[in-house]
Amino acid sequence: MNDDLLHIYLNDHLAGSVLGLELAERCLASNPDGDLSVYLRVLLVELREDQAVLRDVLARVGGHKNVAKEAGAWLAEKLGRLKLNGSLLEYSPLSRVVELEGLALGVTGREALWDALGLLRETDPRLGGFDFAPLSARAREEQAQIEAHRLAAVRTAFAPETHVA
Repeated sequence: MNDDLLHIYLNDHLAGSVLGLELAERCLASNPDGDLSVYLRVLLVELREDQAVLRDVLARVGGHKNVAKEAGAWLAEKLGRLKLNGSLLEYSPLSRVVELEGLALGVTGREALWDALGLLRETDPRLGGFDFAPLSARAREEQAQIEAHRLAAVRTAFAPETHVA
């Protein structure tokens, strides 16, 4: 196995996990109440658990975390906040849609990661202590939950405005 490429792959996903956590925390801060808030609190716990597993995998295969990649991901999330959302100074309904779409993309990436590591586990004894199937299944469930919230956000963001005559 090409350990150098594996370390790069794992560090790329670790950086993505940093970005995902920051994005989920921002979304929660902007949506502190309601069903979305309840779900985001659960998601944050799961994202932290997955990040810890990923760090363990990286250490088990002899890799070291790439601080520059993690810092770059953190900065990228902060810069992403500058995106125009139809409101210069406030959180807008479009912000929620875009944040949930970003979280959905991240979850898709995590599912792909766990599936790839599950495949590698078959031939790499260093990965034998990990069970990636439940993590992949959890990512699929997260995807379904995020999609439900995303569709609700789309309905709100793009609902026809009510005009009073």
